[in-house]
Amino acid sequence: MHSSLFATSRFKPTLLAVVIGSAIFPALAETRTDSSKKDESTMTVVAAPENNFNPGGDQLVPAYLDGQVVNGGRMGMLGQQNAMDVPFNVIGFSSKLIEDQQAKTIADVVRNDASVQNVQGYGNFAESYRIRGFQLDGDDMTLGGLAGIMPRQVIATNMVDRVEVFKGANALMNGSATTAVGGMINLEPKHADDVPLTRVGVDYTSASQVGTSLDAGRRFGDDNQFGARVNLSQREGETAVDDEKRRATVASVGLDYRQDNLRTSLDMGYQKQTFHGGRIGVNISGVDFIPEVPSASHNYSQKWVYSDIESQFAMLRGEYDVAQNWTLYGGVGTQHSHESGAYGSPSVSDTEGNATIGRMDVTNVYDSYSGMFGVRGKFDTGFINHKVNLGYSASTLRQKAAYDMALTGVSTNIYDTSAVTSPTLNYAGGDLDEPGLRSRTRSQGILLTDTLGMLDDKLELTLGTRHQKVVTREYAYGTAAENTDSRFEQSRWTPAVGLMVKPWEHIALYANHIESLQPGSQAPQGTANYGSSVGVIHSKQNEVGVKVDYQRVGGSLALFEIKLPSAVTNASNEYVLDGEQRNRGIELNVFGEPVLGLRLNGSATWIDAELTKTANGANDGNTAVGVPGYNMVLGAEYDIKPVEGLTATALINHSGSQYANAANSKKLDSYTTLDLGMRYSMKLKENDMVWRLGVDNVTNEAYWASVDNSGTYIFQGEPRTLKLSMSYDF
Repeated sequence: MHSSLFATSRFKPTLLAVVIGSAIFPALAETRTDSSKKDESTMTVVAAPENNFNPGGDQLVPAYLDGQVVNGGRMGMLGQQNAMDVPFNVIGFSSKLIEDQQAKTIADVVRNDASVQNVQGYGNFAESYRIRGFQLDGDDMTLGGLAGIMPRQVIATNMVDRVEVFKGANALMNGSATTAVGGMINLEPKHADDVPLTRVGVDYTSASQVGTSLDAGRRFGDDNQFGARVNLSQREGETAVDDEKRRATVASVGLDYRQDNLRTSLDMGYQKQTFHGGRIGVNISGVDFIPEVPSASHNYSQKWVYSDIESQFAMLRGEYDVAQNWTLYGGVGTQHSHESGAYGSPSVSDTEGNATIGRMDVTNVYDSYSGMFGVRGKFDTGFINHKVNLGYSASTLRQKAAYDMALTGVSTNIYDTSAVTSPTLNYAGGDLDEPGLRSRTRSQGILLTDTLGMLDDKLELTLGTRHQKVVTREYAYGTAAENTDSRFEQSRWTPAVGLMVKPWEHIALYANHIESLQPGSQAPQGTANYGSSVGVIHSKQNEVGVKVDYQRVGGSLALFEIKLPSAVTNASNEYVLDGEQRNRGIELNVFGEPVLGLRLNGSATWIDAELTKTANGANDGNTAVGVPGYNMVLGAEYDIKPVEGLTATALINHSGSQYANAANSKKLDSYTTLDLGMRYSMKLKENDMVWRLGVDNVTNEAYWASVDNSGTYIFQGEPRTLKLSMSYDF
C-alpha cells in the first residue's frame, strides 16, 4: 500500500498562459470545433477555406469535421503540429468530444484511443496510463507543453479544451524527469472564441452524483484582441459503486491577448478532488492466483478510506514575431498541491475472498515550477528550406511528505464485505501535520531542431538533439538530513531523426528514431547498493508508418519498437540497469465521416511486450506485466434524420488478457464494454439547448481492468453507470 509522493510550496498567481489564434477547418463539411454556440442539428456545406493554421506555436490545430477529433496536437517545445506534417504520431480530442461523451476526467477521454490503457494509481485513487505498453503517471502530463503544472492524480475536464496524445518516446520535445517512455498526454486550456459564449449545465451520474457548471467566454477591444474565459463546476454524490462518494470542485480563468505580432495568455485554476469509501484495488502479492471478480458494483473498501487532493496552478505564455518568419516564444508556470488521505486495500489470502486490510495515512505537499524559452524560424539555403527551433526548458519539484501506517491489518472479505474497525496506526515516518522535505528534483535541457524541406516539402528530414540534465535529492522522513546514497546528478544528449515523404496529396509516409530519458529508481533494501540510484534510464524507439487524410476520412498505420532498460538485482546482489523490456507493436487509427451523418473514430493496437533481459534470465521471453496483447476501440455517432437534432452514440472497448506477474503464472481475462447514448439538440427562445443521455458499461460486466507494473494491485472496472446532462447557451 503506497501513495505517490511529490510536492509544491505556496501558490503564486504569476504563471503561464497560452495564445490561441482562430483556426479554419480543413474540411468540406464543417461545424463549430469548440464549445461555442452551435446548432448541432445543422451541417453547413461550404467550400474548403484556405487553412491559415501556423504550425509550431500555441495556435491549436483545427479540429476534424464535426470537431471531436483533432489530427494533430502539441509536440512539447515544437508547439502545435498537424499530424500530416510531422514524422511522429499525435492525435487530439476536443472539448466537444468531452461534452458529447459527458467525460468527467482525463481517463474518460483517452479511452477513445486504443494506444492508451487506463491504470489506477499504486495504492491510491490516481489516474495513470500506459501508452504503447509503458507507464505514464498522471502527474507527468503537461499543460501547454509545460511539465508539472496540472493538478495531481485526477484532473477534471471542465477547464480543458484539448486532450492530446503523443505516441512514442519524446525526450527531444519534453525532456526527462518523467515516466513518458511510450508517450505523453498534453492538455490545452480553454480560451474565448470570437463568438460570445455563456453556457450553463446540470448533470446527473448514478447513483446520486449531481453537478452544475458554467462556461463563459467573451472577447473585447476593437479587434477582439482581449479574451476571457471562465469555467466553474461542482459535482458530488455517490457513484455507481456501492457507498463510494466523490466530490469535485473546479474553477479556472483563461485570459489572452492577440495582435498581429504578439500573442499572450494567462491561465489560472483551482481544483479539489475528494474520495470517500472508494475501492482502490486488491492486493494479490501474497497469492499465486487471480481471485474471481466481485459483482460490478460491490465495494470491498471501508468508509474510513479517503483522499483529499487540493491544487492551484497558473501558467503564462507568449509569442512575439520579431521579424518575418522568426518568433520568440516562452512560458512559465507553477503548481501547488496538498494531498491527505487514508489508504487501504484488501490483501487476498484464499480463493474464498478472505483478506486483511491495512491502513496508511499520508500527507503530501508538492511545489513545482516550470518554464521554457526559445526562438523558431524559417530560412532557405538554395533549394532546401529550413524550419529551426532553438530552446531552453527547466523544471523543479519539491516534495514534503509524511506517513503513519498499521503494521497489522484487520480481517475482511472481498465478496462479503462488512464494516470493520480501522487498524491501529503504529509505525510513522515524519509528522502528518508538519511534513518535512522528502525530495527535490531539477531538470533542464537545451533543444535544437532543423526540418529540411525539399521538392515543395514533399520530402522533409527532421534532425534534432537535446542535452538534458537531471538532479535529484532524497531526504529521510522526519529529518532534514539528506540521504547521501540517493543523490543523483547526470546529463545526456538525446538525438532524434525523422523522415516524411508525401508521394501523393493525401498520403504521407514517415519513419523516426527518437529516445526517452527518465531518472532511475533507488536500489531497494536488502541489496548491496541499497539507496543508490541506478542512473538515467535511456530508452530508444524506431517507428515507421503511413498517414492518410482525405478531409472526410483520415487515419494512420504505425509499426514501432521501443526498448526500455530496467533495473534488476544481479548475482552480486547489486541493483543495476541490466534488464530490458522490448515492446513491438502495430497501431491503426481511422476517423471521419465516410457517410453523411455517420461519424466514426476507431483504433486498434497490437503489442508484443517481451521481457528480453531479466535477473539471471529467469523470465526471459515472458510478457511484461499489465500489457494486453491487443486493445480495440470503436466509437460511432449517427444522426437520426427523421428527428432533427437527434443523434445516437456508441463506444465499444475491447482489451485482451494481461499477465499480472513477470513469471506469467497469473493472468487477467480479456473484457469488452459497451457504452450507448443519445443526444438531442433543440432551440429554446432561439438559444441552443442540448440534452445528453448515456449509459456506460451497458451490460454491467464485472472485470479486472488492469494491474500495476509490479503486479501488486489489480483494479476493477466501473459498473453500469447512467449519465444525464443538459446544457443551455444564452
